[in-house]
Amino acid sequence: MMLLYEGKAKRVFRTETDGVYRIEYKDEVTAGNGEKHDFLEGKGRLNNLISADIFEYMASNGVDSHFVERISETEQLVRAVDIIPLEVVVRNYAAGSIVKRLGLESHQPLDPPLVEFFYKNDDLGDPILTDDHVLMLGLATTEEIRALKAAALKINSVLSRMMAEMSLSLIDFKIEFGKDQDGNIVLADEISPDTCRIVDMETKENFDKDVYRNSTGSLLDTYTAFYNKMEAIK
Repeated sequence: MMLLYEGKAKRVFRTETDGVYRIEYKDEVTAGNGEKHDFLEGKGRLNNLISADIFEYMASNGVDSHFVERISETEQLVRAVDIIPLEVVVRNYAAGSIVKRLGLESHQPLDPPLVEFFYKNDDLGDPILTDDHVLMLGLATTEEIRALKAAALKINSVLSRMMAEMSLSLIDFKIEFGKDQDGNIVLADEISPDTCRIVDMETKENFDKDVYRNSTGSLLDTYTAFYNKMEAIK
């Protein structure tokens, strides 16, 4: 297997099957653009198990993604896609950067949900983009922007329903999309507590990476509890 890419949380390998890659989830966790960084044994396993289950849930609800199958506790197979260099953020409640940026109250409901684009560029600090910025930079066409927003809102609806079954509230999440060999836009990368803000409906306890960002609990214990909740609704 040829290593194609290694990021903060995953390694991507070419396989012997044309158009199929192998993703290996790593036991690493970062926050603050890498300013905080640790190795946590078992973290990669949890992210892989959770993300694979969420991709399968998405597929059962009509959301197409690059996911093919989970092949081990830390690995999954995915279809090769050309990643669109945009981070698409969907917000159901105000949290994180938008609170400071717009002076909103923390956990203020946002109705309808807000969709934002961020330029996937570490050197520039992943700046927020308007639709016109996306067009100017040639990252997507007007039609593709509409398709990305519609897909993001559909994913939000499906994922929010899943979280509600687990007595959790989906605060916000970040997703990425890619184009497959036929030019179709599909969900890519991962969906996990690494990429979402999730809280208990009653206690408001975090079930996401904020416990690591804010040093308020054990990330491994939190992700294990989240995975157990997922298993309970199967």
